[in-house]
Amino acid sequence: MTTLATRDSTDGCTLPVRVHPGARQNAITGVHDGALKVSLTTPPTDGRANQALIAFLAGELRIPRARVTLLTGATSRSKSLHIAGLNAEKVRAALASSD
Repeated sequence: MTTLATRDSTDGCTLPVRVHPGARQNAITGVHDGALKVSLTTPPTDGRANQALIAFLAGELRIPRARVTLLTGATSRSKSLHIAGLNAEKVRAALASSD
């Protein structure tokens, strides 16, 4: 992954994400302006796409869903997530290996 703008925090890291809901399949599709681009099959209705995003990224990072928290962007395509227990370098490495 090139230029993924993850930032370390005291108990994990912050990951910017750009979501494309209603896609044909769940997938990481690249990086856009430093944010991880993620396509999700779930439509953006009643917060279901946010929950699908958390579940998808937790699976990609091989961590429990409870360690992924939506910080900003609940109703936007641009979101910021907190990943507890992993630093920015480990998150970038795990996402790069999931391609």
